[in-house]
Amino acid sequence: RFAVSVGYWKDPYIQYFVRQAKERKAPEINRGKLGCYYARVHGVSYLIKAFLKKTECNCQIVNLGAGMDTLFWRLKDENLLPRKYFEVDFPMIVARKIHNIKSKPPLSKPIMESHSGDSLLIDSHSLDSSRYSVVGADLRFSADLEEKLKKHNLDIHLPTLLVAECVLVYMTPQQSANLLKWAASTFPVAMFINYEQVNMTDRFGQIMIENLQRRQCNLAGVEVCRSLDSQRERLLLNGWETAHAIDMMKVYSFLPEADVKRIEGLEFLDEKELFEQLMQHYCICWASKDNSNL
Repeated sequence: RFAVSVGYWKDPYIQYFVRQAKERKAPEINRGKLGCYYARVHGVSYLIKAFLKKTECNCQIVNLGAGMDTLFWRLKDENLLPRKYFEVDFPMIVARKIHNIKSKPPLSKPIMESHSGDSLLIDSHSLDSSRYSVVGADLRFSADLEEKLKKHNLDIHLPTLLVAECVLVYMTPQQSANLLKWAASTFPVAMFINYEQVNMTDRFGQIMIENLQRRQCNLAGVEVCRSLDSQRERLLLNGWETAHAIDMMKVYSFLPEADVKRIEGLEFLDEKELFEQLMQHYCICWASKDNSNL
């Protein structure tokens, strides 16, 4: 929300989900963190749009651990909605999101506009329209997850894009392996995008882990975040045919030069080294499984 408010990228919907923080963070955390968010938003968005264009939107997206994400609304504005867009998160998070959607017309109106057919189903822990669904479920139990998604008309024969941003790292390696295995074995044509930490065994990574632990935040799956190789391996060992991983510094170097110049002018950063270290400790991974040679 803060990054959007200072102009890093446009998101007219985040204001309806997240209140603006009153305190302003130290400049190096601002630029470092915000630069990382910026690269993440653009990198993930680039892959999602590539998938939508390749499938001509004849596909479905499953956003795992979606939280207050606004992607559905932004894709609708760009005329890039898939056949169906699913979001999954803990029931408590989902209840909060549904409350916001119900009480704020700029959120509910686009759902109604894209809806056709039977009446829209909505209760405290799930919402189901013809193009958008929010499901309350625990990602550690894939049988339950699949059952709930199918109730909301998940079509396993449609090309499917699964997105997980800072989600797998909070599960044990076994739990995330089960989720990846389930996704790879369920959909004949699929792509998985994962954004999370990497290179976590060095000193900088250790400090990141200690800082999170001080805030009672345990990264249960951090051992898989050792390197880009360990990130790729996890995907390949769990049924995905191809897998790639690049750190966020690499993503940043791919971004349009004019845009990078613009965001670097938003806030002064003299701690370039700190910024680069932070960027080297996050990565985007993507994997695919493709029976129809998309």
